[in-house]
Amino acid sequence: MSEKTKVLTEKANLAKDSKLRKLIRKYNIAIVLIFMVIIMSILRPNFLSPSNLFNVLTQSSIYGIMSLGLTLIIISKGIDLSAGSLVALSGIVAASLGQSATAATKYFPNLGELPVIVPILAALLVGGILGLINGSVIAYTAIPPFIATLGMTTIARGFTLMYTEGKPVSTLTSDFMAIGGKIGVLPVPVLIYGIMALITWILLNHTRFGKNVYAIGGNVHAAEVSGVNIKKNLVRIYAYAGIMYGVAALVFAGRVGSVHPGAATGYELTAIAATTIGGTSHAGGIGTVGGAIIGALILGVLRNGLTLLGVHAYWQQVVEGVIIIVAVVLDMRKNRKK
Repeated sequence: MSEKTKVLTEKANLAKDSKLRKLIRKYNIAIVLIFMVIIMSILRPNFLSPSNLFNVLTQSSIYGIMSLGLTLIIISKGIDLSAGSLVALSGIVAASLGQSATAATKYFPNLGELPVIVPILAALLVGGILGLINGSVIAYTAIPPFIATLGMTTIARGFTLMYTEGKPVSTLTSDFMAIGGKIGVLPVPVLIYGIMALITWILLNHTRFGKNVYAIGGNVHAAEVSGVNIKKNLVRIYAYAGIMYGVAALVFAGRVGSVHPGAATGYELTAIAATTIGGTSHAGGIGTVGGAIIGALILGVLRNGLTLLGVHAYWQQVVEGVIIIVAVVLDMRKNRKK
């Protein structure tokens, strides 16, 4: 083999290695998910049973839907610590309007049974309004999102306790419970999750609003110079996230059959974790719906697999916390290199 041929061969091999590395970097989160599924299926063969896989998807749906809204927020370089409290308040209001006539402790005894569309709209309205308030406070007072949403966490949880006097709201109508049921073998929460993911993907990738979200997170000053209305778009981002929390609240209530004032405590951390693990950067301007979905599935597979392996729930929280820290550290290192 001539020297020239050797050089060309080496260049070709380097080019292949470079393409492979780019491919791995692009799909590293999906590769991690596949690897986890393979490991869990080896350790526990029943992991791959259709019923268990649907169980993983259903369990992932609530914080997965929340993570869709949080994806927009984190891409825009924000954060929302009030997500769990907003889910609780939206769910409580919806459940109080969706109780069966036979409920022993009916919240509105004179209303009778309302059509299921009423509690659905109520949850979306409550979530949307509270999200809009979050966005307005952040946009028009320049309060850091961390502080604004931390305050909203306490406010929303306080209203939840006052609304219910600390009591759970239960005995929902069969139509309401159908939100947490199945259509054939397909769980309704998974179907709702898929629809919300598609809507969010279209919003981020095929609308001016989506482009503005990335622009604000990438460089807020450059976005403003380019004519992006920063304040108006921030309000829209948080309002949309609030609507996603309302949808998550409906799925929660439909699955559990009741909502208590302490519902969804800590869910915001799981949803933020799913978004972060999925590659949405806290430095802003980077993130995808697909990544958020994979992040939620990674957490779902992890929790389900550890449960099947008999790992205590407390240790599961420790493992999840470590994964969050590692994901953020890797994100910071990646952005530092850039």
